[in-house]
Amino acid sequence: MARKSEKQIKKDESKILTALKQNARGSIEEIAKKYHFSRQKVWRIIKRLEETKEIWGYYTVVDEEKLDRKRFIILIKRSTEPIDNAINKIIDLTLHEKGEKIGIEVESSSYLHGRYDWMFIITADDMKAAKRFSNLLVKEYQMWINEIHIIEDIFSLKKCGIINPNSEKLKDFF
Repeated sequence: MARKSEKQIKKDESKILTALKQNARGSIEEIAKKYHFSRQKVWRIIKRLEETKEIWGYYTVVDEEKLDRKRFIILIKRSTEPIDNAINKIIDLTLHEKGEKIGIEVESSSYLHGRYDWMFIITADDMKAAKRFSNLLVKEYQMWINEIHIIEDIFSLKKCGIINPNSEKLKDFF
């Protein structure tokens, strides 16, 4: 049997990634049935995607409101000061661990292109806790931060590709 083209392999991988993004708990059997693949093929593709780090891991999308948590976005504009060795402090995620100690969970940390240079998406009990994390950032990276803004996410309609099952609640804000 002839090997599939690189293009077809990418299409098959894309289908499996789509299924995993929609439901990471979906079984290999369900994915195989949906796309008319063998279970072995699905397993091999997932294994390869994990080994090549195209799949970093799996994440559970939760309703922070039901957990009495709030979601915040922190936007940072950096100064013109050269980063130098500070990049190592960013890469080693020390700040994420410090955040955990004050009740902060860092969901996402991204380097940006545009008006802002860095973005954190965090969950915290309240604005006070988010502000404490913001202060930690400023203390740790003071010479590299020009501006920092905290924005509260009051309603997520879609998160990590998953539509909020309570999307009708958005109407309560208008």
